[in-house]
Amino acid sequence: MGFSTGNSDEGITDINVTPLVDVSLVLVIIFMAVAPFAVQSGIKVLQSKSSAQVGKVSASESIQVKLTLDGVIKLNGIEVSMLDFPARIAQAILASKDKFVIIKADDGNKVGEVVTMMDTAKQSGALKMALMKN
Repeated sequence: MGFSTGNSDEGITDINVTPLVDVSLVLVIIFMAVAPFAVQSGIKVLQSKSSAQVGKVSASESIQVKLTLDGVIKLNGIEVSMLDFPARIAQAILASKDKFVIIKADDGNKVGEVVTMMDTAKQSGALKMALMKN
């Protein structure tokens, strides 16, 4: 028959591969589940097209705000103080057809100043905003 009596001096020489196969199959399933997530790395950024499209706002129709390194604010080419900026931009946004504001700033400008200008424009009724580098 095929069973041993227990008093033989021979050791067990057969290798049980069942646990090895079980672990391998579990690892294959884990890799199959995780593989789609490993491929999706990075962030997609929408880039604007340089050509003007029909029905889009041109730069001349939008409200342009420029902040220099000296802290001088220019609204559509006219110098404005920081105290008068909220009232002036609110008037410009009301007069604008598409309520589109372009903010231009230099590399050395503080982020807080630019964010304050964006926040003021948004609270004044700007629907669309763009940031440009001077």
